[in-house]
Amino acid sequence: MHMYGTHGLEIVTLLALLEYSILGAMVGRARQKYGVEAPATTGDPDFERYFRVHVNTLESLIVFIPALWIFSLTVNYHFGVALGLLFVIARIIYASGYLSAPAKRAPGAIATFAINAILVLGSLIWIAIKVL
Repeated sequence: MHMYGTHGLEIVTLLALLEYSILGAMVGRARQKYGVEAPATTGDPDFERYFRVHVNTLESLIVFIPALWIFSLTVNYHFGVALGLLFVIARIIYASGYLSAPAKRAPGAIATFAINAILVLGSLIWIAIKVL
């Protein structure tokens, strides 16, 4: 049995998607709070931080989700699921930091980048070794 039962990979994926959805709802609330009407994406700098957190998370998710699945199903399931949980935590750190002050986003951004790099490069190397 895999870590977190037989559905750890699915649970981590759904947690990442839930997190992204919550960030989207936060953008909606920030629109109201800061008076930024759709379709505008600029105006109040505080609103822009909420918007950037949401968009930057989407940019990370497009790499994360397929890389998570490939890594977990080919390289190491347990390590993949653990990296997936760390990704969700890294995005919380990123959002919290960025929303308090843009300069504070670095730890979460660096962790996100490192996790995605491990997933992508680890998968590529593993597959290359298997093919060769």
